Amino acid sequence: MKDLTRALHEIVAILDAFSVSYAVMGGVAVRIHGIPRPTYDLDFTVALGRERLQEFFDRAIDAGYSVAEPYRQGWVDQVAGMPLVKLRIYLQDHSVDVDVFLAESEFQESVLARRQCEVFENGRVWFVSPEDLILLKLIAGRPRDFVDVQDIFFTQGQLDEPYLRRWAAALGISKRLEQALHDSQTDNSA
Repeated sequence: MKDLTRALHEIVAILDAFSVSYAVMGGVAVRIHGIPRPTYDLDFTVALGRERLQEFFDRAIDAGYSVAEPYRQGWVDQVAGMPLVKLRIYLQDHSVDVDVFLAESEFQESVLARRQCEVFENGRVWFVSPEDLILLKLIAGRPRDFVDVQDIFFTQGQLDEPYLRRWAAALGISKRLEQALHDSQTDNSA
């Protein structure tokens, strides 16, 4: 976790130097809003225009990160319809992957508007809200994500269900959300 925390604070420092709004999501955000579990990568949503990517990559490379040549040449990946670039830092016996999602959709803009500042490992860091983390986990849809969603419901208690339902409908994940809500109510009544 020490290396992951170091990488988190390094990327946050780069984004802060660019005056870029960001929010941490993924497994690290689960540590804030759910039940902590091991995670080995970092996920960010950032309000960074594509015209500034090269400058961002240069700063990251100066800090010891690697950026695959296709990204450096302007290619941007897509995951669940969200634009993504990747960084990696190699450490003593492992590496840390950093997925940087570019906030180019109305949903991602909402995620950034609702972000929450938390103290994390001796530093202040912006995280996605618990509702947005649930939505992002439901979009990803892996078995681990569904477990994370239940942990978030259990830990957080009452959440903004109208917000969840509105975005779930817009994102095409209403059935996943309704199943998650049903499962959380069943688990809490047992």
